[in-house]
Amino acid sequence: MPNKDAQQPNRANYERWLELAALLTIIALVLGAWELLVLARNYPVFLLPSPSQVWQRFVRAAAEGLLWRHLAVTLYEILGGLLLGLSFAFSLGYLLAKSARLERLLAPFLVATQAIPIVALAPLLVIWFGAGSLSKILVCALTLFFPVLINTIVGIRGVERDLRELMSALRADRWTTFRLLELPASLPVLFGGLKIGVTLSVIGAVVGEFVGSDRGLGFLVNLARGLFDTPLMFVALFILMSLALSLYGVVSLLERYFVRWRQPGA
Repeated sequence: MPNKDAQQPNRANYERWLELAALLTIIALVLGAWELLVLARNYPVFLLPSPSQVWQRFVRAAAEGLLWRHLAVTLYEILGGLLLGLSFAFSLGYLLAKSARLERLLAPFLVATQAIPIVALAPLLVIWFGAGSLSKILVCALTLFFPVLINTIVGIRGVERDLRELMSALRADRWTTFRLLELPASLPVLFGGLKIGVTLSVIGAVVGEFVGSDRGLGFLVNLARGLFDTPLMFVALFILMSLALSLYGVVSLLERYFVRWRQPGA
């Protein structure tokens, strides 16, 4: 009889390839419909370029080096914002999770800050910290701060009481409890917050560059809009989407590695 355990990986691989084929088919259909719409309606390039025109503009911008210079700036701002925002959100979230009194004290202020749109706060940061990368990094950090903070609190507090009592019975200190129990047990929730955070960080970088910058993909969108270079605007937008998807994919791979014990069939 065939081994069912040996068949499961093959079936899983087949389903993954099937999903990839379906995704590529959908993308091809959308691009084809877009191309036909532009040809049928004869839209001018500045109004709605076709996918082939966007591709040609991408090739030209890439060959000129224009695209990579602005991409490098935006990626630097995003990674800096992620490092700053995640570090501060996780540290504060852990403290609030361990102290209900501190949470009651700070929660009104933290919630109140979320009522301020980031597009309204970004100009102030540009005024205070200049039009360089620092203000954009701060905008990224503030954009992702609250979701990561909440997920950290929920994850740390979601650790089962029985496991905490076991660590206490073993006389584990705080660092050992955090390293061996709290962090591993809360990783599924923490990765959920991180997935939200990496997506929001891209938005934060673009908002900061919209407000005041002379470089970055957000600036490139503004520049293309002013020059009525709509294909270049589409190129910048597609690069931003690809950047967000790539960061999300990296976090998903890390989640699969560090939380593989939660994966189906593990």
